[in-house]
Amino acid sequence: MPRPVTLFTGQWADLPFEEMCRLASEWGYDGLEIACWGDHLDVWKAAEDDKYVKAKLDTLEKHNLKLWAISNHLKGQAVCDDPIDARHKDILPARIWGDGDPEGVRQRAAEEMKMTARAAARLGVDTVVGFTGSSIWKYVAMFPPASEALVDAGYQDFADRWNPILDVFDEVGVRFAHEVHPSEIAYDYWTTVRTLEAIGHRPAFGLNWDPSHFVWQDLDPVGFILEFKDRIYHVDCKDAKRRVGNGRNGRLSSHLPWGDLRRGWDFVSTGRGDVPWEDCFRALNSIGYDGPISVEWEDAGMDRLMGAPEALATVRALCEIEPSAASFDAAFSSEG
Repeated sequence: MPRPVTLFTGQWADLPFEEMCRLASEWGYDGLEIACWGDHLDVWKAAEDDKYVKAKLDTLEKHNLKLWAISNHLKGQAVCDDPIDARHKDILPARIWGDGDPEGVRQRAAEEMKMTARAAARLGVDTVVGFTGSSIWKYVAMFPPASEALVDAGYQDFADRWNPILDVFDEVGVRFAHEVHPSEIAYDYWTTVRTLEAIGHRPAFGLNWDPSHFVWQDLDPVGFILEFKDRIYHVDCKDAKRRVGNGRNGRLSSHLPWGDLRRGWDFVSTGRGDVPWEDCFRALNSIGYDGPISVEWEDAGMDRLMGAPEALATVRALCEIEPSAASFDAAFSSEG
């Protein structure tokens, strides 16, 4: 049976949850990957209030939608980030920002992630998707160069801050799927290897595979699936289009806004970019991934009420790529 296709609600958090459910259902999505911001999900209420949980699940059921994962990228980002500054104030609720003292923000964000694990368990899902933040992203491609000791300290900081969070994930039977992404502790192949080593490869910590963040870095999204096959806990489908090669558009995007054609790359609706989608889905089949495929709609050049249904149609077709019931070798091994 084809895998379920869900819609990540992060880019729709300006809409009421009820309206989000109505739209996703009318378009034909099987469920949602619910973002823990806007009014879509308050993890403290979900962790402590039975009526709140029931109301969310009843709304999903009313619209014939199911739930496999929730996401808390914004609070996870603040767990390890350094510096903590006005960018974080813009994305965090007052209860996390507080007086803005950086270490206080990090500690409150860590508690929020623990509550996110508890909320997920009460909602009946076993996967939380999100970011980790990083104290050493600021050293990427910078001068003066970072010493080995500085980088080592960054991975130790990540382990020290996230191991207590992951202890709660273990307690409630939920896994964290880190989205490998620039600005995070793991943003490419080798940093993912180092991140897993930092926490002793504990099973509570896995990966959310989103190929859009590989394409513009010239990384192989197919090889990543195969290499980390036992850690692919969730899949987000988001496409990216490169616009480099004209001598002006750079990969670091020149501080230009999303959708500006002078950027060296941008997010586009699934199927309109440079991700090798068919090979990616063949790789997901080969590792036996049978979880949800979540559409993360993000395209500054397309109206979202058009782009989200279009992305669903593309992903539905890809999900029809079923693995072969018999191996290639077996087909040629019979005596005839």
